[in-house]
Formats: sequence, structure tokens, C-alpha cells
Amino acid sequence: MSVCLFNSPPTLSLPTPAKRTLNSILDTSNNWTRKTLLGGAITGALSINLLLSSPSLLALESPSPSLEHSQSTEYLCREEETQQDFKVESEAPQVVTNEGIVEEAWEIVNDSFLDSGRRRWTPQSWQQKKEDILSGSIQSRAKAHDIIRRMLASLGDPYTRFLSPAEFSKMGRYDVSGIGINLREIPDENGEVKLKVLGLLLDGPAYSAGVRQGDELLSVNGEDVKGKSAFEVSSLLQGPNETFVTIKVKHGNCGPVHSIEVQRQLVARTPVSYRLEQIENSTASVGYIRLREFNALARKDLVIAMKRLQDRGASYFILDLRDNLGGLVQAGIEISKLFLNEGEKVIYTAGRDPQYQNTIVADSAPLVKAPVIVLVNNKTASASEIVASALHDNCRAVLVGERTFGKGLIQSVFELHDGSGVVVTVGKYVTPNHMDINGNGIEPDYQNFPGTGHHCLGSKMVISLNNLNKTPYAGWSDVKKHLSECNINRQG
Repeated sequence: MSVCLFNSPPTLSLPTPAKRTLNSILDTSNNWTRKTLLGGAITGALSINLLLSSPSLLALESPSPSLEHSQSTEYLCREEETQQDFKVESEAPQVVTNEGIVEEAWEIVNDSFLDSGRRRWTPQSWQQKKEDILSGSIQSRAKAHDIIRRMLASLGDPYTRFLSPAEFSKMGRYDVSGIGINLREIPDENGEVKLKVLGLLLDGPAYSAGVRQGDELLSVNGEDVKGKSAFEVSSLLQGPNETFVTIKVKHGNCGPVHSIEVQRQLVARTPVSYRLEQIENSTASVGYIRLREFNALARKDLVIAMKRLQDRGASYFILDLRDNLGGLVQAGIEISKLFLNEGEKVIYTAGRDPQYQNTIVADSAPLVKAPVIVLVNNKTASASEIVASALHDNCRAVLVGERTFGKGLIQSVFELHDGSGVVVTVGKYVTPNHMDINGNGIEPDYQNFPGTGHHCLGSKMVISLNNLNKTPYAGWSDVKKHLSECNINRQG
């Protein structure tokens, strides 16, 4: 089973799951999803995570540096890896019954579903539904899929739904890294974090070059990745399409280590456009940045835009999130951190399971400290609302425009064992000021640009910003005053 975490009406896709024969070495009991779902997806680095894990290989530590013990340990590691490889190659894929597929979907909801408030979902009623559905035999796979559809529809959540094998397959081409791998942070026995390949496109460039499921990533273009998050390292892996990146990986816990050159194959397009505008009757200038969606390139390309605008003398910034319906959760979180001081809260996440109850904070100094205006409208949703609320509640930006859409739910996409899938609402996020976004949206500070007669909605001013061909708003003294008062109130 693989899972993608996102927070907009799903238009994204997932890494193609590992070969089904990997299931032979995994726990396939009814509780196989329990305690594994987000496993660092939010507080870790990627919004896309593979739930199936590769074989766990134990490297024995030598209490003394004796050659005899070293050789013994090496032999045991090789023997264990050989045994695991034999299992992968020799055991047949698990046959899943129609009833098993239905129960699998039921179990995912039972473990992870967060009721958004539209219906009064209870574990008791859900258990009764299982007993009713599985009281008789299910004669065909099509009938099983239809039962899952109706079962999920009964939840009353518009975002929780079934995906046919064909629909799920279309979602199997999303690649955060650009080389066809999905990295996940795995703690070792010493508490240190390793980056392992726990998602691999079987026809992707990394697999073709020799990378395998479960490999540990050690370096990218000679840069040691120790201490870096999976999201940071995925950014290092990205680059222009058809260029090459050299990675160093270790097969299993005992080696060997290989240096592999991989050709990038990027599908995602940059969602960022920007330009520098001079303020009338002033030597100051404004860096205008439009962000259309939160995809794999969003953070990296936004950093490039902000640095270039700063180098060219931008004193202020406008971040345009209008009509941005969201995308990758983690992209929104990481972009928010670019504007916040270390320790400031980005967002709270909540879910039925305690592992979804997280407080996410900025972990480094901000990239820019200049005043910011964030443009929003009724199509600013999900990851866009994470950014807007984080900057607003931490007194880093003034919001201008319309009330935002109000989607504060987080979905995950799970693959079932027959290649179909389910999209399930598993959590929600709450702003730093403890406001529930879902169904409410975020009220802007101003509908108009403060201190000017320009209206931000439906006027020539908005059209000029969309077309990037007119000098933007000049009343930055009002913005600075607003942010200063905000900080005083927050500290008081």
C-alpha cells in the first residue's frame, strides 16, 4: 500500500508502488495500516510516503574490533540479505479475496478517518456496517468495488472516495525528486535519522540506474545528506530535465556502497512567476511573486525568485495566492518557514490518532524579513491557506482580498492490494491562532490595498497584477504600521 498526503481536491499522483512480491515479506494482517499512516509525513519532510516498508536488515555491532568478529558480522549481514532477497523472488504474491478487499478498505477508514463534522461517525456504527456488508459472500471484484464506493459515500465526506485500478494508476506518476524515488526519514537504533528509498518508480530513471527499494541515500553530487530532511534532499535531487545527478547509496544496512549517475526526468512545471516593480515617486521597489500551485518545484523555485528579487533591490514583497487551490501539504509548510523566525508556529495538525496531533514550527532564520502582502480570494485553498495563516498569525504579512475557500482537511491516498485505492480524510489543520480553517476560511485584513483607492477585487489594479504590467501599490507605510501593531498585540 502506498499513500500520498495532500490537502486540495486531489489532482496529484503517487509513486508507483513497489512490486507486489514485496508483500510476501510484509505484515498483511488486518492491522497493517495501524500506526504507519503519516509516520513523519507532516513533521518529516515529504507529503508523499510509502507505507509498505522494505525488509528490515539488522547490522550486528562488534563489541571489539577483532577481525574474526568483523568477518562473522559481515557474513551474517550477507546471509540475512540473501534470505530476504530469496523471499522476494520466490514467494508468490498474496491472493486477495473480494471480501478481503472490502475489509481492507473498511480497516483503513476504521484506523484513520477523521469525521469533518458533516455526519456523526462512530466506531460502533462503522463496526455494524462491516458486519452487515460481510454477512454474505461477494461474487465479483466489480461488486466489491461497488460496495466500497457505497461504504465510503455513507461517511458523508466529499473528499473520501474510492479509486478504481485505472484511476489509481493515473495517480501513480507523481515524482517529488525528479529521478523516480520517494525518500523517508527512518530512525536507527542510535536515534539518528537515515534517508531510505521507500518508494520507487519501477520504470523510472533511478531504478534503471541501479537504485533499489530500501537503499540508504548517503550523498547527492558529493554533498553529505546526513542531518538533512527528506524534503531538503529531494530539492537537491531536482534539476533541469535530462541533466544528471550523482548519488551515493548503500544497499541494505551492511553495504555495499555505490556511486550512481542518474538522469533526471521531470514532469512538474514551475508554478512560480515573478518580477520587480518600481514604486512611483520612490527609490524603493516591490518584488511581485505569483504562486499557482504547491507542487514539487514550488519551494525551490520560490527561493530562487525571492533571492533574485532581493539581489535586484526588492524592499517589499507581494505574494499572490489567488486562485491557488493548494497541492502538497509539505510544500506549503516549507514555504511558510521561509518567512518565519525560528520557533514560530506554522500550523497545528489534528487527527483521531495521536500521531496526527502535531505542532509544526519554523526551524531556521527567515529567508526574507521585508514586509509582505499576501493576495487571497475565494479560490485560495488548502496549502495556500496554510501559508496565508502562518504569515498572518505571526505578524509577517497583511492579507488583502476576499475570504479564503476554507478547506482545512488532509487526505491520504491508500493503495489496496488489487491495485485500486481509497482517498480518506485523515486529519485537519488549525492556524497558529487556533482557528479551524475548514468551512470557515480566513478573513483578510483588507479588501482594498491599505492607504489607496485601488480596490483589490475586480478592478484594473487586479488585472494589472495578474498581467504583471503595472506598477503595484505604494502604501507600504500602512502595511508596516499594521504589522508593528500586530507584533505589539501578540507580545502583550
